[in-house]
Amino acid sequence: MSDTLYLSLWYPNLRLEALPDKLTAVLGAFAAHGGEAKVYSATVWPVNWSEAPVFQRVYGRMGGDPGSIPGAEPRQAVEEALELLHEDFAYEFQIGWSLWELEAGAGGASAGGKATADPSARPALRAGLAQDGMLKSGARDNSAERRSAGEDARATAGQEAGATSLETGVTVRWARGPRLVRVTGYGPLFDEGAYEQDGHIRIDFGSDTPFLAEDADLDRVGARHVEENVRQLVELAAGIEKASGATARLLWSELGESLAQRLAERLGMRN
Repeated sequence: MSDTLYLSLWYPNLRLEALPDKLTAVLGAFAAHGGEAKVYSATVWPVNWSEAPVFQRVYGRMGGDPGSIPGAEPRQAVEEALELLHEDFAYEFQIGWSLWELEAGAGGASAGGKATADPSARPALRAGLAQDGMLKSGARDNSAERRSAGEDARATAGQEAGATSLETGVTVRWARGPRLVRVTGYGPLFDEGAYEQDGHIRIDFGSDTPFLAEDADLDRVGARHVEENVRQLVELAAGIEKASGATARLLWSELGESLAQRLAERLGMRN
């Protein structure tokens, strides 16, 4: 069963005025780890997730140049959204991040689970990847505690045909493409201090299907793509931590299950 994957980041004694720089650093780290350099959208939520946004902008092609890359530079998007800087606001940005995902055959629905989770999700359980050496967490404050080597010649131009089949018998292929990831910065009073559990900044990766592909029979190619996705996830988490100066990070799932353990079982790495 697919789960929703998050990365929470905490910063020591973070003042609200410093949040824009942290958000800019987090968004800027995506380009070096399989992500896009520009932000797709920005939304400002007041008080809690049940309220209507007070600001929302979906960025089109900047500068009117048909050949330009769509979106806004991270600093530009952050500055525009955080002009409304309030302690009880949350600031959400969407940015593209490319992964290998399963796609059904012609005319079929995607098997990759690209849709991201509802931004209002407030689960109580956390499951980190600190175990198995997959993700090293930094020192956490008390609030955080609550919580084949080589490329195959067949992989070309971001697509790879495969004989992998879903349990239903539908023939699928692996394709590399972007999904929208949500990056949210929390004011200290938003949703009754949600940052204590969710982090000063929370990244919503959406479905964990690209990291497990539990609905498919993994062959050598599929296993390699899953491993590449996991490696990219771990490198992105480490890059974001370093770029933004986070002192604690936690990769966790909505259902509280360990991605590290599930991955080990999936790839047959357990003794």
